Amino acid sequence: MAEEFSVLPVTVPPLPSYPVQATHHIYLRRNAPRIATADDSRSLFLANVPSDSTEAHFRALFASLVGAGRFETIQFEEDKNTARSSLEPTQAARLAAHHKKRKREDDELQSLKEEAAAQLPDTWSRKLHRSGGSAVVLLADEKSVESVLKAVRKLKKSKKYPVWGEGVKDKAPPLGSHWLRAHSKLTYPGGDVVQAAVDAYFTIFNRKEEEAAQLAKRLRNEPDEDGFVTVTRGGRAAPARRDEAEEAKQRMLAKQQKKNDDMQNFYRFQLREKRKAEQSDLLKRFAEDKKRVNAMREKRGKFRPER
Repeated sequence: MAEEFSVLPVTVPPLPSYPVQATHHIYLRRNAPRIATADDSRSLFLANVPSDSTEAHFRALFASLVGAGRFETIQFEEDKNTARSSLEPTQAARLAAHHKKRKREDDELQSLKEEAAAQLPDTWSRKLHRSGGSAVVLLADEKSVESVLKAVRKLKKSKKYPVWGEGVKDKAPPLGSHWLRAHSKLTYPGGDVVQAAVDAYFTIFNRKEEEAAQLAKRLRNEPDEDGFVTVTRGGRAAPARRDEAEEAKQRMLAKQQKKNDDMQNFYRFQLREKRKAEQSDLLKRFAEDKKRVNAMREKRGKFRPER
């Protein structure tokens, strides 16, 4: 597997805590996930990313290799299962091109924003990644991928490695003591921040409860497994909780599926009987043809031509 990767050396400048210049090696190749996506041709898989990596660092790094405008975004390994609260410009452009899907996408985006607002703010101003982690970089097009790989191959000859963090400046929060002081401050958010998060959480909770009530209302006339509907004072009783409503819905779907399977098996029985009848008729005609041929052979044997 190692030969499939190209090696991108970067120079790490000396720090007050470690006043020695070092070289860090990032391994990259074309992205080829198990489940293919439409953006695989214009993305790169990176391994052994520095633990202090940010999007600003890689934007500056790729700009030094192939110029500005080629880098779009990066997704780190630990961010793959994290829902994004905003759309990238390219995603927004695709969304505008599909008018029929816009309402559904807008609803999903609004739901993500509400869920993000219900979360308390992060307690760290800048996340650190695990040592030897990976990431996926999305570039402008497939030609940009070729340009990056070509630029990385040229670094072996020139030995002029890009400097890690050069061109970032104030685009990423600083580490060190500033980072720890920011963490101490973010650990104790103000009352207004906590109240806003609680309000957003209960907004989502009330909406889901309303959805559960509507589902229960639709299933109010749903009979049980024996075909009976429970009737109580004031009308028929619907499932009281969301999980009961979901269970009732699953029973309804299972019953309908069982009915469809029974009908399908009935039709299969008819088809099976029809095939048996056709096969029996075919064997009968074959026996008759065989008997006719044997009779013709016997008749031919008794024939004597005149001399």
